[in-house]
Amino acid sequence: MKTSKMMRRLCLAAGLAALLAASALAQTAYPAQPLKLIVPYPAGGATDTLARTIGQKLQEAWGQPAMVENRPGAGGTIGNSFVAKAPPDGHTVLIGITALIQQPMLMEKLPYDPLKDLAPVTMIARSPSMLAVPLDSPAKDLKSFIAMVKASPGKYNFGSYGAGTSSHIQGALLNMQAGIDLVHVPFQGAAPLVTNLVGGQLASAFIDSATARPHLKSMRPLAVTGTQRMPALPDVPTFAELGYHSFDPYGWFGVFLPAATPAPVVQKLSDEINRIVHLPEVSAKIEALGLQVAGGKPEEFQKVVRSDAAVYAKIIKDANIRVAQ
Repeated sequence: MKTSKMMRRLCLAAGLAALLAASALAQTAYPAQPLKLIVPYPAGGATDTLARTIGQKLQEAWGQPAMVENRPGAGGTIGNSFVAKAPPDGHTVLIGITALIQQPMLMEKLPYDPLKDLAPVTMIARSPSMLAVPLDSPAKDLKSFIAMVKASPGKYNFGSYGAGTSSHIQGALLNMQAGIDLVHVPFQGAAPLVTNLVGGQLASAFIDSATARPHLKSMRPLAVTGTQRMPALPDVPTFAELGYHSFDPYGWFGVFLPAATPAPVVQKLSDEINRIVHLPEVSAKIEALGLQVAGGKPEEFQKVVRSDAAVYAKIIKDANIRVAQ
């Protein structure tokens, strides 16, 4: 009996030692080959710019090529799926955005589950959004804007980057909470949305800080999302300050790996990207894009991902938002 117990203890100890050794090996040997940074959107946008900045610094630090691959299509789901199904060895990396966790409620059939098939590594940057109106709008603040819309049902609208995007979801949320009927006008991306808002063809629009930054003198922000006021707009209150809820999530750009990637590999990549985003030249580049430097541990980013996913799922369900597939 004593011999049997002793053998079991020895086996457990050996197994634990083997596991620790394997974890240490995974961490020290990584990366053992070139890295592929998958951007699920076309070249030239903020996601692509961030990926190339991070990739260059990873290559310099680790001595392995870090190549950016743009795999656009289907609202980002092609690139997201590619990483979710990649070997979980840490060499195929996703540079994803908030849309990643909004899509499960918007699309009936996704080839992956972002909460189960991808491991959050760290947040690179985040971005609040704002509700803005043209400069010649009679509305000087959110209260007067809501009153104006209520006084003329069906007359006013809000623009978005497209059906199912964050700006659409935020507009639908405002409609529900304020009891108004802004008509949704979807555009194909940021450029035509801003052009139509500044030109007065739109009554209002939800626009992210990076897109709005070059045009702030040509529009009037009424309220911002997030938990704090924007440094560039210290006089513009948050929606929370004005009594609205569920506007707290920021838009974010983050790094993900396949879910089965060993924890030491996830941690090593997280630590390195944290170091990179806080380098003065990288922080300056992020801020020049109109974004806020983020960073953080894997568990911190995972908490944000899961919390934001729950918030968006409820809004999308309550507003009955769907996109064509």
